[in-house]
Amino acid sequence: MAGFVLRRVVSRVVLVVFAGSLAYLLAAAVLDPRAAFQGRTPRPPEAVVDARLSALNLNDRTPLADRYRTWARGVLQGDFGRTQEGEPVNAELWRRLGVSLRLLVPGGVVGGVLGILVGAYAAATHGRVTDRVVTGGACLLLAVPMFVLAVLLQAAAVRVNDVLGLRVFVWVGEGSPRDLADQVRHLLLPMATIALAQLALYSRYQRGLMLDVLRADFVRTARAKGLSQRRALLRHGLRTAFVPMTTYFAYASGLLILGGVFTEKVFGRHGMGEWLVDSIARGDVNVVAAIDCVAACAVVLAGLVADVLNAALDPRVRSGVAA
Repeated sequence: MAGFVLRRVVSRVVLVVFAGSLAYLLAAAVLDPRAAFQGRTPRPPEAVVDARLSALNLNDRTPLADRYRTWARGVLQGDFGRTQEGEPVNAELWRRLGVSLRLLVPGGVVGGVLGILVGAYAAATHGRVTDRVVTGGACLLLAVPMFVLAVLLQAAAVRVNDVLGLRVFVWVGEGSPRDLADQVRHLLLPMATIALAQLALYSRYQRGLMLDVLRADFVRTARAKGLSQRRALLRHGLRTAFVPMTTYFAYASGLLILGGVFTEKVFGRHGMGEWLVDSIARGDVNVVAAIDCVAACAVVLAGLVADVLNAALDPRVRSGVAA
C-alpha cells in the first residue's frame, strides 16, 4: 500500500507542475497587464510603464520563456510574485483561500454525503414515488445554472425574512469575524447553493450505480435468502456501489471549485473565485497563475484521496497493490 501511495504522489506532483506551468504560460500569453496602466488618466509615459511591468515580471515585451523562468524560480522558493499594485500575492492568496475553504468544504461535504444517501435510497425504492421525486428533483437542479440557483435562494430567503419579520438569513459578505453565529448566518445560503449542486450530481450517479448492483449475483443471493430488495441493497450493495464514487469524487472536485467561483461572486464573499474573476479582467498574470496553481493542487489532492479510498475499499485494487 505504501508503494502504491508513493507512486500516486509522484505522478500527482508531475501533474501539478505541468498544470501550474501551463496555467502561467497561458495567462502570460493571453492577458494584457499593460492595458491597466495605459488606461489611467493621465496616461503614464511608456518608459515608466515598461519599468513598472518589468519590476513585476509582467512586461509583455520580455520573452515569455524568460518571464516563465523568473516566475518558476520564485514559486520554487514559495513566492508567487506581486500583484499589479505591487503587493505580495502570497499574503492575499492565503487569506482568500481561507474564505473559499470555509465555503467549499462544508458545502461539498454536506452535498456529497446527502447525495450518496439520497441516491442509494432512490435506487432502493426504484419505480416508486420517492424514486421519481428524487430523480426529477436532481434533474431540475442539474438544469439550473449555479448563479441562477443562488439568486433563487436569495429570493426565497428574502420572502422568509419578510414573513417572519426577522433577518433570519443574511448572505452578503462573511459576517463579523468575532461573532461565530453571525458568520454561520452568512454562510447558510452560499453553502446551501454549493450543497444542492453537489447533491444533484452525487445522487444521480449513486442511483445509477446502485441500480447496476441490483442485477449482481450477490444481491440476488441475498434476496433469495429472504432479504427485501431495500435491505439487500443497503446491507450488501452500498459498499460495492460506493467504490466507483471514489473515482467520481476527483472529477466532482473540479466542478465544486468552479461552482465556488460563481457562488462567491453572487454572495459577495471575497474568496479566491471572486479574486480570479477580477484579476482576469485586470490582466493580473501573477494572481491568475497563483490561483490556478492552488486549484490544480486541490484537484490533484482530491484525485490522490480518491485513489487511496479506492484501494482501501476494493479488494481487487489491494491485491494488485500487494502484487
